Parts: sequence; structure tokens; C-alpha cells
Amino acid sequence: MIGYVDSNLKERTARLSVISNTVLVVLKLIVGFYTGAVSIISEAAHSGFDLLASVIAFYAVRKADTPPDDNHAYGHGKFENLSGAIEAILIIGAAIWIVYEAGSKMNSAVVPGFLEYGIAIMIISIAINYWVSERLFKVAKQTGSHALEADGLHLRADIWTSVGVLVGLVIIHVTGLAWLDPVIAIIVAGIVFKAGYGMTKKSLYELTDISLPEHEEQMIIDIIQSHKEVISFHQLRTRRSGSWRLIDMHLILYKDMHLNEAHDICDQIEAEIKQKLGSCDVVIHLEPCDHLKELGACPLDE
Repeated sequence: MIGYVDSNLKERTARLSVISNTVLVVLKLIVGFYTGAVSIISEAAHSGFDLLASVIAFYAVRKADTPPDDNHAYGHGKFENLSGAIEAILIIGAAIWIVYEAGSKMNSAVVPGFLEYGIAIMIISIAINYWVSERLFKVAKQTGSHALEADGLHLRADIWTSVGVLVGLVIIHVTGLAWLDPVIAIIVAGIVFKAGYGMTKKSLYELTDISLPEHEEQMIIDIIQSHKEVISFHQLRTRRSGSWRLIDMHLILYKDMHLNEAHDICDQIEAEIKQKLGSCDVVIHLEPCDHLKELGACPLDE
């Protein structure tokens, strides 16, 4: 079971990301300018974009959980998908900025001073981002939040870039090879860009109403087929809207079945789908048909 949306849990988790990113941006900027290491400054810029993304995610999950109104009859879940797309663009922007800064300092690179501080802040950054990203992924899975998942991917990319910067700083400290500093920054940019591209692709898919994953649609089909009263079904359509799954279908039932019985079957199917997939909006259209026992199905007239 994927779970139901807990608005307060989502907001608390998004707020945690904002706080952690704020602390890391300040620390990285201080250490980066103090040591003069462009790789640390590029990491501060990356964390700055992470901070902006986490702020967007925080307000997106709050808006997404607003009840439906006259202008948004299906709710506000798409704000989470939109948030993910904006965060992806910010990540790509960060990668471009890092490449520009590193390239401008390639020919004038010098060995940064006080590298011990840089090494220490990278270790702290890795530890904090690992803990917060694990929390984000856990809550995103529990609530189906696209915004929190995107925020977690931000921090996970930051972990890998911090590891790269940490290794590079250690090598520079030991060997004195100044040109490694901007090179590491460019490698960081490549990792960041890849993460941004993956997030952009996923966000655009969901904004254009791509169907639910195949295994989730198969769950729905299995539930429908488990009810022997259902003769057949068609026009199963699915999509995501933030944490919500929107599902509609046509069910074929025996034409002389009492309305109360048909209604109960629909309620059971809807309840089982929600139990398996979490927060769903299920719409079922009924079609009457004679049940031909020798066929085990209902051939509809053209």
C-alpha cells in the first residue's frame, strides 16, 4: 500500500529541507570565500539552488493540498508537478553557472588556502544531506508527493557532488595541483545537469497527463477482475495530479442487476483501489448488458 496524503507531514518535511539547505548555503559560502576554492563556491551555488527549490517545494505541497474549488474541480495537485519542473530548470541553471565560473578560472587557478576547512564542510554537507534526503524520499513514497521526491533528488545530487569536491580537495591538499579545483567544479556541473535532465523529463511526463506506471494499472485491472459480478470493462484511463491518482473506467454489469447492488460493487472496487494505491479519485461509468453464460463475456452491439 502506497499510503494516504498527510498534509502536515509533507509540510514539516519540506520545512526541514528549507532549514538544512539554508544552513549549508551559509557555511559553504563562508568557507568557499575564505579558502578561495571555486569548487566549494560552486557547491555553495548548488546548495543555493537547492534552497530555492526546497522553498518552492514547501509552498507547492501546501498549495497542492488545498481542497478543490470552483476553478480547480480536480484539486490543486498539479502544483506539485509544476514545482518539480521549476526545480529541474533551476538545477540545469546551476550546472551552467558552475561551468561558467570554473571555465573562467581554469587558466588562473591557484591552490586554495585552509583546505582543512573545506574538507570539513564537505563532510558535514554529505552527512546532513544524506539524512534529510532519506527523510524526503521516505515521506515522498508514503504520501506520493512529487515535490518532495524532486527535492530529495536535489539533495541526493548534492551528496555526490560534495563527495567529488571532498575527494578533489584532499588530492589538491596532498599534491598541490591547483588546476584540479576548476576541473572538479566542471565534473560537479555534469552530475548536476544529469539530475536536472532526469527531473525535467519526469515532470513534463506528468504535466502532460501520462498514464500511471504499468504495474499500478495492472493492480487496478486485477482488482476489477477479482469481482465476478463484473462482466467486462474498457476505457480504463489513469493519470497523476501531484499526490493524487485520477482513474476512470467503464464497467459492464448484468442489465437486470438492482441499482443498489451495482452501486455496492462500484464502492467495493473504489475502496480496494484506494487501499492499494493511496489517494485516488475514481470515477466509474456503468453499462448494462445481458450475461451470456456460454461465452463468459458480454458482446456489446456496435
